[in-house]
Amino acid sequence: MDATIKKLPIRPQVEIARGPSIARPSREEAEEAVRTLIAYAGDDPAREGLRETPKRVISAYDEFFAGYHECPLDVLSRTFDEVAGYDDIVMLRDIELHSHCEHHMIPFVGKAHVAYFPTDRVVGISKLARVVEVFARRLQTQETMTAQIAETIDKALKPKGVAVMIEAVHQCMSIRGVKKPDVVTITTQFTGIFKEDPAQQARFMMLATERGRL
Repeated sequence: MDATIKKLPIRPQVEIARGPSIARPSREEAEEAVRTLIAYAGDDPAREGLRETPKRVISAYDEFFAGYHECPLDVLSRTFDEVAGYDDIVMLRDIELHSHCEHHMIPFVGKAHVAYFPTDRVVGISKLARVVEVFARRLQTQETMTAQIAETIDKALKPKGVAVMIEAVHQCMSIRGVKKPDVVTITTQFTGIFKEDPAQQARFMMLATERGRL
């Protein structure tokens, strides 16, 4: 299995709020757009098997892109100060993600590994997975999503550092274009102690890539 590895610089500004404020078309207009695409593909949108397809597609879009209606900072707004002296990293490994490439609107599927080194507060671990989910349910590039997840955790929790690694297979590369299946793209983003301390960064990478252990 091939791997494309990208290590990302910290970007000065990352969009981590809700999606852009735009005038959204009505559901009826969106369904009509699907009918146009069906006709462009070469089929008859009025035939029996396709009559309900526009409704189904728009319902699927409501689910695929629900992340535009959520603010990831709100997800991490409730924290806990009682950590009983805990002073080490908190990590979630193998968070499944399904997103859509913003260039072709075709899915990419993979896993995210997320860690932070708390200072004086922690967040419920499910909330870290929820942040990944919010950003995955938007039109994305893997590079941008990796940076957004790290920036959100860093801004909301103000930890000693954040580490994010995403491994994903992009169907825009697997089923079109060069048609190379099973190529894994890997992106990473580090802040604070994970960026400054090579030992902590190496520790995160070791934990992220370990397989076969609970």
